[in-house]
Amino acid sequence: MKNVFLNLKKENTNNKLFVPILLVLFSIPWSYAINNLALVILALTALITSKKENFTFQINLISPILLYSLMAISFFWSIDKPTTLTALLKESPLFLLPISFLLMKKLSEEQKQKIINHFSYSIVLLVIYFLGRALIRYITFQDSRVFFYHGEDYDDYGLVPKLLNAIHVSVFVSVAFFCFFTKTIKSKWDTLISIVLFGFVILLSSKNIILVFLFLVLLYVFFFSKTAQKLRLRNLIVFGLIVGLIFSVGRIKERFENEFHTNTNKSISANIIEGMPNSVHYVSLKEAWSNDLFTPNDYFPGTAFRVYQFRIFLELIKEDKVFLTGYGLNASYPKIKEKAIQYNLYMGNEKEEGYQNKNFHNQYIQNFAELGVFGFMLLVIMLIINLRNAIISKNFIHFAFSILMISLFLTESFLWRQRGIVFFTLLYCIFNSSAAEIDRRMEQKFL
Repeated sequence: MKNVFLNLKKENTNNKLFVPILLVLFSIPWSYAINNLALVILALTALITSKKENFTFQINLISPILLYSLMAISFFWSIDKPTTLTALLKESPLFLLPISFLLMKKLSEEQKQKIINHFSYSIVLLVIYFLGRALIRYITFQDSRVFFYHGEDYDDYGLVPKLLNAIHVSVFVSVAFFCFFTKTIKSKWDTLISIVLFGFVILLSSKNIILVFLFLVLLYVFFFSKTAQKLRLRNLIVFGLIVGLIFSVGRIKERFENEFHTNTNKSISANIIEGMPNSVHYVSLKEAWSNDLFTPNDYFPGTAFRVYQFRIFLELIKEDKVFLTGYGLNASYPKIKEKAIQYNLYMGNEKEEGYQNKNFHNQYIQNFAELGVFGFMLLVIMLIINLRNAIISKNFIHFAFSILMISLFLTESFLWRQRGIVFFTLLYCIFNSSAAEIDRRMEQKFL
């Protein structure tokens, strides 16, 4: 611990924002108040310590600033101005963090790696805490639910609390896992930590994240690891056979077809409302897309609900002609409620919310519905920049982060949650700031 503190002191002497950045990262899983305080410390430190010679125009950091500017402008045409104004405060990291990185002394690649390392160790402590918590709760209550996913709306029997969200924690843990798993020289502790983090991602039971996570693990083993460099052709053949086998097996194909045509409680993505009784009617993907009317007894598994949300998104864009502007930041909820009433969806009870209070559960659609086509395009541009720089830098942790975000945005409105916006924006800035060095590498490669 003494060495850790000495190292932190040294790095913070070289760059005054080193420790404030770590404080923001460390506080992401904890209370919003603590995370907000860390954000304020980071922004104030950047402002106070900024020097003219430190400022450089970095085009990679302009996209999130432009996206936040569009959010602010959307207030003027928002159909729910009070909600938009409140949401602007929550989305402020999208502006504050890039500005802080533009003002600060540039982080070296070594410092960036140290930041990710420290963040990963903080996630290890978080995982140990929740595993210990689950074990104690299991001994107390003899309920195996304490080892999986997150608690439901009416109880807290889950590996992590409902407020923290198992899907979001899966992303945090996945990034930390690749920090240890991709080390060229691993100690026994690195191997043990990798195994624990791997198991924790599986226990969190987020199907979408698990699929992408396993794909990234296979990708690293077959193409990026030290051993893979010597056996690239063989690995390409084996990897192709594995992927082909997975998608050619009749049962896998039948599983997707069944979910589309039949009424099943199983779902590729996370369920929207937990703990529904067995007597409900499970909506198939086909019904979610084509039914003219539902009943309060109709229950949407996660994938079916996302199909329904995409359907009403297309209807709303066409009916209200908001292709260019959207409804305003966080202002789509009244329209979602109108559609829920129109289609006679389940509206909730004393214990749980109904479907009318759920957002689109898709970041691409959420941006389009509330900020119009330009909000959608800015999000896609950020993801392209992120993936491009990850590929050029050959940093697998950066690459894993890029792929995880692209896939997560298909099933979650991640940036409409404070932990999501802070996590994405801060790691985006860390990985993509000072990318002029990346551009120079690319130019040298082609020259």
